[in-house]
Amino acid sequence: MESMFDAARVEEMKRRLGSLRPDSARVWGSMTVSQMVAHCCLGMEMATGDSKLPRVFVGRILGPLVKNMALKEGEPMRRNSPTAPSLLVKGDPDFEASREQLRGLIDRFAEGGPAACTTHPHAFFGKLTPEQWSTLVYKHLDHHLRQFGV
Repeated sequence: MESMFDAARVEEMKRRLGSLRPDSARVWGSMTVSQMVAHCCLGMEMATGDSKLPRVFVGRILGPLVKNMALKEGEPMRRNSPTAPSLLVKGDPDFEASREQLRGLIDRFAEGGPAACTTHPHAFFGKLTPEQWSTLVYKHLDHHLRQFGV
């Protein structure tokens, strides 16, 4: 299972993140590369507990059903997967600053291991174990890096 507790996966993500450029073109979706990196920071902050988003109503109903599909081994997240409105980034964030922030969040999450994961429920999926958070973080980063061809 893909996991951000696996040092090789962490290095893979950081290498791919380093391949992005401020002018990287998206393959799908509507985010700019700067918005995507800032969005990934927000997702990492949710996993570390730095931000605690409230559960969304539809997630209370569908989250437990969709969670197992989303975390299924070997299955990447689908293109144009929905996101919580509070995780959408507007404007034009500073690309380099956001990328450095994301690198730091990745390192902190990976080095902290299971103890670094929040116990706060995911906004859509609800309660996640540290291993599930680690898989979800990997899949989310992979999804958005693929969105920009890296």
